[in-house]
Amino acid sequence: MLLAAFSARAADRPNIVFIFSDDHAYQAISAYGDPRKLLDTPNIDRIAKEGVHFDRCLVPNSICGPSRATVLTGKYSHKNGFYNNEGKNVFDGGQQTFVKLLKAAGYQTAIVGKWHLNSDPTGFDYWHILPGQGIYYNPPMIKNGVRSPNTGYVTDLITDFSIDWLDKRDPNKPFILMMQHKAPHREWSPPLRHLGHDNDRKYPEPDTLFDDYANRGDAEKKQDMTIEKTMTPHDLKLTKIASMNEAQRKEWDAYYAPRNKAFEEAKLTGKDLVRWKYNRYLHDYLGCVKAVDDSVGRTLKYLDDHKLAENTIVVYASDQGFYLGEHGWFDKRWIFEESLRTPLLVRGPGVKPGTVNTNIVSTLDFAETFLDAAGLPVPKDMQGKSLMPLLKGETPADWRKSFYYHYYEYPGSHSVAKHYGVVTDRYKLVHFYHTPKPYWELFDLQKDPKELKNVYDAAEYSAQRAELIAELTKLRKDLEVPDPDVPASTITPKKP
Repeated sequence: MLLAAFSARAADRPNIVFIFSDDHAYQAISAYGDPRKLLDTPNIDRIAKEGVHFDRCLVPNSICGPSRATVLTGKYSHKNGFYNNEGKNVFDGGQQTFVKLLKAAGYQTAIVGKWHLNSDPTGFDYWHILPGQGIYYNPPMIKNGVRSPNTGYVTDLITDFSIDWLDKRDPNKPFILMMQHKAPHREWSPPLRHLGHDNDRKYPEPDTLFDDYANRGDAEKKQDMTIEKTMTPHDLKLTKIASMNEAQRKEWDAYYAPRNKAFEEAKLTGKDLVRWKYNRYLHDYLGCVKAVDDSVGRTLKYLDDHKLAENTIVVYASDQGFYLGEHGWFDKRWIFEESLRTPLLVRGPGVKPGTVNTNIVSTLDFAETFLDAAGLPVPKDMQGKSLMPLLKGETPADWRKSFYYHYYEYPGSHSVAKHYGVVTDRYKLVHFYHTPKPYWELFDLQKDPKELKNVYDAAEYSAQRAELIAELTKLRKDLEVPDPDVPASTITPKKP
């Protein structure tokens, strides 16, 4: 009798398809309405039309591995132990994750794609992952511990293997499938079918493409992530991709070779060279996004065709935001908006369709949401909140009004200084604590949405400054953030 009752409850629990891309800027999703109108993403937009589009989803540490650790554990980096991509960081697979709790409650669990946590996945019935960052063309993958070669484009392969698992699962049990794409991560190699997708478009430039970082501190001025100085020939498709086969390379070269020749003959310099790099970057990056949108379309169609859509929660998100030329940058890492904000779109049973939610939510909330959706208790040591009330159109009275952020990876790639801060609906207070002369910044997002003027020392903001410092102090205490910082041994960069 008890077993029958449990089976009935399990059958009623929603399935979960979690589609997680890498470095997908909200500016490159048409539902988010970027004024440059960079790209149409009809399949991702469909999730927004049929569900909730979150406009203010924030990440606690804007970098790939730590973001994934946060999703699994519902905890900040200082609690789950995974602070950065570089150095000796290894995710402790023995710790509690929402996946293990779902599995124990009868869910089938699978992850396909990018893992990037320097350890084998635990808690999954099926795992089929890219080693490390993975590569775009003909990527080797590791299936339940066995490495094997593949032929094809990485986004398509991840989709193929995910759908194959869906075909083979037990139809009588609920499931969670985590589809974790490499794209559109650097070096932004688009699929052959999307080469030339923009017809050599000259993209509108962000107002800050040639930012001089005036009115801000040393961290912004001494970073190494500009389109002008940091992008490599490989990023810009001026060199060969070693993993391609002959047929792939022939089609690739047919597109890039004449354009590269024209570029070399033009001998561009100064701002003209930056503009060429910017347009090449957007062609390549957005081509990768188009492949992800294709994947979302295939996945939604599968759910429709197999009558799974009605009882399946579909989540589309990215591990963090990304710069598409704003402030002259690419990459992420900062507490600033384009890095801090990540796309989040959710549809499913009980979700109020066609709504835009402006509450502060986070990737920190995903684990709690999935457990709550499955009817399971949320462990008290998780640090986020279930999004289920918001998905139903209700905002709890005690929903967060502020959010804590902390970035650790320095020294490291792109030379972004360590910093932490607090974010509210209007203000952002940041402490760069690991520069030769530590300093603070305060931004008024209402008056200065592009974060160009530090008003920390402005007399007219003295009251806000005091309130934000008090709130930051409270958050660090409530979240049990260690002070002094994490041990240096956990953030030693890799040798070149």
